[in-house]
Amino acid sequence: MEKNKVLTIALVAVVVSLVGGLIMGGSFAESRHKLSELPKPEVSEGQRGQLGIDKNINESNIDLYLNRSDSVYIDVRMLEDPASYEKIDGDRYLSGYVKGFEVVPYPYLTNVVGLPEAVGKTYEGKTLYHQDDEGNYTANYKESQQILEDLFPKDKNIFLMCGGGGYSGMTKQLLTKLGWDGDKIYVVGAYWSYAGVNNVEVKQKDDEGNVSYAFWKVPYHDIDFDELTEL
Repeated sequence: MEKNKVLTIALVAVVVSLVGGLIMGGSFAESRHKLSELPKPEVSEGQRGQLGIDKNINESNIDLYLNRSDSVYIDVRMLEDPASYEKIDGDRYLSGYVKGFEVVPYPYLTNVVGLPEAVGKTYEGKTLYHQDDEGNYTANYKESQQILEDLFPKDKNIFLMCGGGGYSGMTKQLLTKLGWDGDKIYVVGAYWSYAGVNNVEVKQKDDEGNVSYAFWKVPYHDIDFDELTEL
């Protein structure tokens, strides 16, 4: 009799645990659903707004929006940019990045226009597209559109970052002009101003003060133009 009583108590405990788990699981799922709602992109005021940097999601709080399954995270800097960004307190090297971001250099997507005069010229080699003086884009290769869609999926939210904000704003301009939904693209600002906990250091210095860059850490997407079909 005592044995049956113990079994009954144990069974009740299991049932209560399962029911509690379902309730808590439902609440957790509901909470995650609420967290998945993103504000629509909203441009900041002032100079940051001129670069297209978002008011609500930027380098100050991007850590809160990382690792989402409905999003991709793209840093559009070059590993080593020919432009002298040090002249505007930047860094022409990709000295670090935010964990979760992958690197797709904007200067490989289209010719760069509108850089600050002080930094000089950036990369001027082959690009997927050509931008004319009126801001229209023409594909240079048969595969250009497919590459762009693979790197920047249209069915995902796209978070764009670079050193100071310029390249990422230019990337959003390119994508929206070519048919992407601008309400799903967030220009999240400047890595140079990022102070969060997900920083991955690429720039390193040895005991003698010699500087090197651990580019092997970087999740980098290369575009081999020699393998593409010119139009």
